[in-house]
Amino acid sequence: MNEEKKSTIQVGGSLEKATKGDYSIDIKAVLQEAWSITLASRKVINITLFFTFALGLIVTFIFSSYLGGIETVLNDQKLASLLNILVTLVVYPFLAGVEMIAIYHVLGLRTHQRLVFAFLKRGSWVAVCALLSSMLVTLGLELFYLPGIFLAVALTLVLPLVVEKRLSPLKAIILSIQSTRHQWFQIFALYLVSLAALVLILLPLITLAQTAISVVGVVFFFVGLSYLAPFFYHVKGILYREIFGMQLSINNQGSNEDSNTTFAA
Repeated sequence: MNEEKKSTIQVGGSLEKATKGDYSIDIKAVLQEAWSITLASRKVINITLFFTFALGLIVTFIFSSYLGGIETVLNDQKLASLLNILVTLVVYPFLAGVEMIAIYHVLGLRTHQRLVFAFLKRGSWVAVCALLSSMLVTLGLELFYLPGIFLAVALTLVLPLVVEKRLSPLKAIILSIQSTRHQWFQIFALYLVSLAALVLILLPLITLAQTAISVVGVVFFFVGLSYLAPFFYHVKGILYREIFGMQLSINNQGSNEDSNTTFAA
């Protein structure tokens, strides 16, 4: 007779430890792990990011066409702001799915590109959280650059908090700031590495733009981006695991003869 027992385990940090700063971030270890995971599983993130980017372009094209073209929209501050809000509302629920896929990779769980649709039931909360975060960062940059930079880093993990921890946008924002401030410089350094890598893959594109071999720069950029984008999201996934952690359910299926354990988020 087979028996199935379910229990849960906590992987990585926790909300209680996060707010107290009871976690550690090793920059070198995070970069190495993120790169290793990227080499093993970047396909799903690239596919879902391409879909999300294409969706954003379609929304932009439809909206701008309805109002007289993209140039008309960009030259009108109100219309441009409205377009930005619309794209955020449509795109960010899917970006939250991309971030969750990266977190699942970090936890060693299998993923599929269809998983990007799995979190749309929290889509409205994600969109609101994205808008609030964007407003705070913009306000910080307009007042003084440093508050804006601080918030841009401190709020990078709010979306999975809304999706996975099921927090409200305001609670996710407050918790993210409270938690990331303890090791803000380490987190900033990790994102700085990704930014430096982006500049490096952009250089050939810019340098060769006006030459006969400009296609080489384009190819180099997109090949590099196919590694850099998943790498960036895997860095975020590792940070989320180490700071906030994630609870996994364990399905223990056993009998008198054998037993095995399977994990599910």
